[in-house]
Formats: sequence, C-alpha cells, structure tokens
Amino acid sequence: MKSLRSFIIWATACGVAVAADRSTDLFNGENLDGWVQRGGKAKYAIEDGCIVGTSTLNTGNSFLCTSRDYGDFILEYEFKVDPKLNSGVQIRSQCFDQPTEIEWQGKKIKVPAGRVHGYQIEIDPEPAKDRWWSAGIYEEGARGWLYPGLLGGDAKAFTEQGRKIFKQGDWNHIRVEASGDSIKTTLNGTPCASIKDARVAAGFIGLQVHGIGNDKAKDGTQVRWRKLRIQETSAKAAGATNASNTLSAAEKAAGWRLLWDGKTTDGWRSARAQEFPKGGWTIHEGELIVNETGGKEAAAGGDIITREKFADFELQVDFKITPGANSGIKILVDTEINKGAGSSIGPEFQILDDARHPDAKLGRDGNRTLGSLYDLIPAPADKKVNPVGEWNHAEIIAKGKQVEFRLNGVKTVEFERGSKVWRDTVASSKFKTWPGFGELPEGHILLQDHGNKVFFRNIKIRVTTGK
Repeated sequence: MKSLRSFIIWATACGVAVAADRSTDLFNGENLDGWVQRGGKAKYAIEDGCIVGTSTLNTGNSFLCTSRDYGDFILEYEFKVDPKLNSGVQIRSQCFDQPTEIEWQGKKIKVPAGRVHGYQIEIDPEPAKDRWWSAGIYEEGARGWLYPGLLGGDAKAFTEQGRKIFKQGDWNHIRVEASGDSIKTTLNGTPCASIKDARVAAGFIGLQVHGIGNDKAKDGTQVRWRKLRIQETSAKAAGATNASNTLSAAEKAAGWRLLWDGKTTDGWRSARAQEFPKGGWTIHEGELIVNETGGKEAAAGGDIITREKFADFELQVDFKITPGANSGIKILVDTEINKGAGSSIGPEFQILDDARHPDAKLGRDGNRTLGSLYDLIPAPADKKVNPVGEWNHAEIIAKGKQVEFRLNGVKTVEFERGSKVWRDTVASSKFKTWPGFGELPEGHILLQDHGNKVFFRNIKIRVTTGK
C-alpha cells in the first residue's frame, strides 16, 4: 500500500479531492460488524485477521456485503485464492427485494428479486482455462464481462499480462479507483482494466464466493481477504463537480435529474395552493431555506411540494439544520387528505436536532429522531450524523411497496407499505386516523416547514422501474 505522502502526490496529480486522514478499514480484523450476507449460503469466517470464504455445494453465488453504499473511492485489498475457485469483489453493487430491469443500449435486462448485481473486480486464476483475468471487470447479474469484453480490452493480451503478474497460491494486491464514470484497476502494481460506464454511480462492496454447483472437487475451497481499506473521494478527475445543484455526466447518463434547479421555484408549489408560498421560504446562493418563524408546524410559509407525482424513485437531498430545528421530507403525499391544520400527510424522513428538540423524546423508542420514519420506525441510535451546522445527506428509495431511508449513506429504516406489519405499526401511531396511510400508488414529495431554519440543496431524483 502506498505511503501517505505518495498517496497525496497521486491524488493531487489526478485531480481527486481527498482528505488523507479519512482512509478507513472496511474490516476490523475481529468480527463482521458492518457486513451482511446476501445470495447463496457459502460460509464466511474470520481466521488470523482475514475474512475467509468457503465454497459450499448446491448453492448460488454468495456475497458478504458492506451495510452501506460507496460512490467514488479508492479501494485496496489483498486476496489469496484456491486455484480451483473463482471469486471477486463487488463494487457499486445493488440488491433489491423486488424484480427490476436494467436498460442498456436499447435492451432490457431482467434482474430477479434478491439478486446481487453490479460491477465485480474479478478474482479469476483459471489455470485450467489458462485465462488469468484477475482485476478484470465483470458485471454480475447483468451484462457479463466488461473488461476485457463489452467496454474494451484485448482478451489475449489481458491473459498474457495476467499470467505474468498473478501470484498463484500467494497474496495478491488489488487497487480500484472508482471516480465518476471511470473505474480503473491494478493488480500487484500493474495497471489492468479501465472502463468508462455510467450505469450506476454508487452501491455496496461485496466479497464473492462463487457457486460450485455439485462439483465435489471444489467443495470447501477457499478465498481469503485482508487489508481492506477504502478512501472516499470526489470525482473531479472524471468530470463530476462539487458545485451545488449540478449533475455530473455520470449522473445524467444514469438517469438522474435535478428536482430543484438551485435558483427558482420552478417545479414546486405550496401544499395548500397552486403557487409557491409568498413568505416563509428563501432562496439564497444555491440553498432552499425554511425561515425561522417560531417552531409551529405549517403555520408560516407552509410546506412545499413537487408539482409532479412520483411512484418508484430514488431521491437524494442534502440538508443542514440549525440548533433545535425540526423539519422533514415526505413522500407519496396527497394534499387532499388533510385539509385541516398542520402538515400534509405522507411517510416522513424525520429531520431533527435530536439533542435539543423535545420531539426526540416523544413517540416510541426514538421513532421521532433524525433519520427515522416519523412516529413509526426509529433510526438506529448509532446512526452516522454530522454536527448541527454541517450538511447531511438523505436518500429515499421507493420501489413498489418497498421503501428504504438512508442517512449519510447508511440505511436507517426499511419498510413494506401495506403489509400486516406496516398496518399494525400505523395502528399504534398518530396516523391511525388516516385510512390507508402511506399506501398511495404515487404522490408528491414534500419539504416541511416546521417553523425552524433548515437548509436544503442538491435535490436530485431518478425515476425507476421495478414494480
């Protein structure tokens, strides 16, 4: 692994904005906290400070995945693998509870529910096939080989290089640079794959143990990982920007669009009228600001909603609170439901100063704290929160009846609208008086005016399929 000084020199030369002291271990060497297994039933264990994956008969591909997503980063790790076993490391990968579709070059690729899919940095010794494509890029569950393959690379030359640099029966070192639409790999210090692809900009990291079917000769074969470290970066080198209320080329290609342009009220209106509120909200230097008006709910300028309605989508919003502030982001809102006082009705991503606002101690089990599904499901007590006065990042992913909230890249709650669990939870909440709460097929997105000063920016949405 590079020294700190050489890393900083590399980052400066490549135009990557990075804070060197934020490089972190993905694996603590002691347990699998922060990881979750998906897919097949291969066994994962810890031995001598390494994660060890062991193949199992008659099960599909198995993945040990990070519990949070990563977008732009530098990832480094070492692996050692049995020559009979194929493996790999997923990056920017996804797994949905419902079937979905991937569109690429006019084609639709169906992805089953529960299927891990996304970029995989291959561990591919293959002495029997004489292929040697470790550090190549494969798209699991979707397009297959990308490099060498659909997005470049000469297969014969890649094999010849791999045969020379791969260390059979020993530890190998891989470095992955994911920046915007660019993904590059090196194996044992030698540059290997390089692609430009904007299909997905972020996702989890996963350690794969490939399925072996009923091949008893491969039963119990192992792959080991150690020294997994990640440095999150920005993507200046790949054409992205840190400017507020803008989209990178990769985001545009992936289907994202701005839900607020950073300058005007276009696309938004009052939840109580067809026009934008005349007071209570301010637009200043690329920030959409709820003004301080005494802390009353929807009593000053009032809530604002999108003019459009949305069903399946991924929403991203940056927000910044002031001391003691209360606000929220609501989805699937129908303003006709509540004509009385207070805010319009819909499932809410709670925005709150947990330490100062009394609402944090109300409700049940902390279900009114920051990142919670307000008054219904609490966010974890150890959630990742940036201090008051700094920007935090909210994500809401709605696919059919499945909804997930994320705070600063880490999932806080997930729920299935209309399920028995959902209806039982609603029945014990303040929303029990609203028939069918949260079960609309589509609705507006709402930013709440709760009378406290709160800032919003970088409001982005990607409409998805997957019903």
